[in-house]
Amino acid sequence: MNAILSLKNVCYSYHTADGETEALKDINFSVSPGSFTAVVGASGCGKSTMLSLIAGLIAPSSGEIYFNGVPASQSNMHIGYMLQRDNLFEWRSVYRNVLLGLETQKKCTPEKLELVDHMLGAYGLAPFKNARPSQLSGGMRQRAALIRTLALEPDILLLDEPFSALDYQTRLEVSDDIARILKEQDKTAILVTHDISEAIAMGDQVIILSTRPGRVRDIVNIRLTVPGKERTPFNSRSAPEFSSYFNKIWKELAQ
Repeated sequence: MNAILSLKNVCYSYHTADGETEALKDINFSVSPGSFTAVVGASGCGKSTMLSLIAGLIAPSSGEIYFNGVPASQSNMHIGYMLQRDNLFEWRSVYRNVLLGLETQKKCTPEKLELVDHMLGAYGLAPFKNARPSQLSGGMRQRAALIRTLALEPDILLLDEPFSALDYQTRLEVSDDIARILKEQDKTAILVTHDISEAIAMGDQVIILSTRPGRVRDIVNIRLTVPGKERTPFNSRSAPEFSSYFNKIWKELAQ
């Protein structure tokens, strides 16, 4: 299967008054359509910088990013980006928050509005359409933020530690929710996380970055003996192979 995303020898350096700082060096990996990739590494190793490069918010210092074999500069690939905070506006209802991206891009077509209504109903937020964000639980806020991103129908979804502000139990529940939603919509996703267990539970592959400048230390393909439809992040943690993957990734990060 051809890769939907490929990074070839990608490097990135920050330029400041104090000089040049290498953030990423010779990054190489590919992502298959419909797959879930998790990225782990120490703080400051360039994980979020890598997402910004993929999203086109910044350009590589060298190397190339390809979408379906086409250089990023020539591609019309649509990238969705879900940040650590949900960034819901309190002065807008849940429904108006979900429509924000569509309004900004002037894409509030009848078809898009129908898609939003479907997702609000399917993911349990329809009764809260007219509520304010402060009336929602942390998990519901993250679902609203995800629907806002998916309403634009991105080809690739980037998730930058979207569960980090949640308590542990809610984090498990929301990761199950989001994994299910992405699977139902057959979305390609890349998740940045500090949580090794989360990376293994959600990922088809886990990319391990070194300390700065971030390099790919290893790419671990996750194969858990959990039946397809039952492979939720929660159930994955009970798979017999889970601890072996955890120990392998832990040792790589410890080095």
